[in-house]
Amino acid sequence: MRANARTGGKPAKPAAATVHGAARSAGEAIRYLRLSQAEIDEMVRRHAMLYAGIPGGARAVFSYFDLTGRELRGRNLADANFTGARMNGADLSGAVLDSATLFCADLGQVKLVKASLRRADMCGACMRCADLSGADLFECDLREGTIAEKDRDGHLTFLTHDVTLTAMDTALLANANLERAKMAGVVAAQCDFSDAVMRGARLVRATLRQANLSGANLENADLSGANLSGADLSRTVLTGALMTLTAFYETRMEGVLTEETAGCSIRDFDEPVECILEHHARFIDSDGAEGAPADLAHVDLRPLKSLKHATLTGLRAPGAVLYGLDLSGCRLQAANLEGADLRTASLAGADLRGVNLAGARLNNVDLRDAILGPLLIGGERVLPARLNRAVLRYADLRGADVYQCVLTGANLSFANLTGANTSRAGLPDARLDGTRLPSGQLAGNLSDLLRAT
Repeated sequence: MRANARTGGKPAKPAAATVHGAARSAGEAIRYLRLSQAEIDEMVRRHAMLYAGIPGGARAVFSYFDLTGRELRGRNLADANFTGARMNGADLSGAVLDSATLFCADLGQVKLVKASLRRADMCGACMRCADLSGADLFECDLREGTIAEKDRDGHLTFLTHDVTLTAMDTALLANANLERAKMAGVVAAQCDFSDAVMRGARLVRATLRQANLSGANLENADLSGANLSGADLSRTVLTGALMTLTAFYETRMEGVLTEETAGCSIRDFDEPVECILEHHARFIDSDGAEGAPADLAHVDLRPLKSLKHATLTGLRAPGAVLYGLDLSGCRLQAANLEGADLRTASLAGADLRGVNLAGARLNNVDLRDAILGPLLIGGERVLPARLNRAVLRYADLRGADVYQCVLTGANLSFANLTGANTSRAGLPDARLDGTRLPSGQLAGNLSDLLRAT
């Protein structure tokens, strides 16, 4: 019997522990069946056969088996059943576990780096000290849960591991995708959610004491009744988040982005900012004969929603907030956007030659087919696009022209550079963990960097 927030405690299908992998008498501790690596490999092979429609295939059922320390890297285990399994220290990095059942499984210290767990059932799972950095947990169910069975007298007996379940204490979920995840009541004290995508996540009554949520995107998340005491929310996105009765005692809130204006307001200008940008476009198109250049340094431009195909060449807007704006097809040659916030913005097809995006926040930005090459400024003089120290985690750079782009010290973790032109890109000290790199196009110091790493 399974009881959790979804079932409301109603009887469900009897726990697989009574028939798979474990034996127990009423009131006794569970005795797990230890599987060898060869036995696991065979079950995974038959699981793959099932998915391929090959006769003889069978769903992988590891319910209440002991998989401690076993190796399952990169395996396709979508829809597999790990109910109540003991998996402490197992390596499932890069594994596909979409829609898998990990109900009340012991995932302590397990490696799930870059694993896919989309819509997986992880209710009641223990993930203490687990590494899920870069994992995809879209719509994953992480709520509280318990497995129980009736004893001879008809009383419920709860089946537990040696550690308390529903805990994520000190787990690593940096860069993870937790969009619309169900996390009501989760215990995640001192957990690392830095730069995680948690849009629409349900964190009602969650315990997030001293958790690291710096740079995380909690847009439209429900944090009602959550405990964020001592947590780090610096640079976190909280627009549209519900925070009724949320505890913020000694919580770091520097640079938090909410519905409130961040920096200067567009209402502070003598004329509408749309008119200022029209004057700027005329100034550029007339080579300075008409209009006037715009200065939007540290201005919150989010109310504009869209600047699609706008002429913003030479725009001065360091530290500006352009979070979520549609800037696709924009002309931003030689624009100064140093330290600007462009998270989740669309710059698809934009002309960014010679742009200054040093130190800018570009998490989850759309830069597909964007031009980030050098700008010819006279004779043989060129101005390269500068993205040094920029944060481009999960940025989409497919088909982009990054020729001669300066990316010194940039964070490209989990960015997608498939089909991009990276020739002569300056990448010393750049972070490339989880980055999808172009094939057959590695040249110059990019290939040198890859050899070094």
